[in-house]
Amino acid sequence: MRDYLRIVWAIVAKDAVVEWRTKTAFLSALVFAILVLSVLYFARDPTAVSALAVAPGALWVTFTFAAMLGLNRGFLLERENGAMDGLLLTPAPRTAIFVGKMSANLLFVGLIELISIPLFVLFYNVSITAGLPALLGVTAMATVAFVAIGTLLSSMVVRTRFAELMLPVLFLPFLIPPIVGAVQVTARVIGGRPLSEMAGWLKLLAAFDITFCVLAVLLFEATLDE
Repeated sequence: MRDYLRIVWAIVAKDAVVEWRTKTAFLSALVFAILVLSVLYFARDPTAVSALAVAPGALWVTFTFAAMLGLNRGFLLERENGAMDGLLLTPAPRTAIFVGKMSANLLFVGLIELISIPLFVLFYNVSITAGLPALLGVTAMATVAFVAIGTLLSSMVVRTRFAELMLPVLFLPFLIPPIVGAVQVTARVIGGRPLSEMAGWLKLLAAFDITFCVLAVLLFEATLDE
């Protein structure tokens, strides 16, 4: 188990160091998140639609599309530099490679989300002080679900000629269930609703977390063989 975790940590550290040196994907995703938040805010008619009504959807649209930039780059570096072939030649378990890549993507997406939440509060003037732990919790649950499936799909399309275009086409249909649940819970958190109203949606998000993570781990080795 210790060797397994060491392999996972090595992959996460490698991806983190590469991104820290270039900062290309991180800055691109951050600028994109700011742009989406501002466009969605100024596109609404304040006399017809309140900021509170559109805020949850705007937040998750921002998270989703900003995350795609990070997920898309997940395996591109390995393809360009031939690093994936080197990983596959090592005795490292295939599941450890997937968990490492997924953990690196979670770190990347999580940082974007943590920076986007204060900007979201600033743009939409919503109070999340009391509901901040609940908001962070539902954000983590939904993020695990779509990062797991996004990492798997990224490993599948990386060998295609149009990987940047194929990933969103394959990825978006899988996003619908967890993002709908996340938007519903976020709306209730911002509105100060009781936890009992969110229980069904939270159970749904937990089910998607388990399903997507298990399927992604089981199918990852098949994507490498192909």
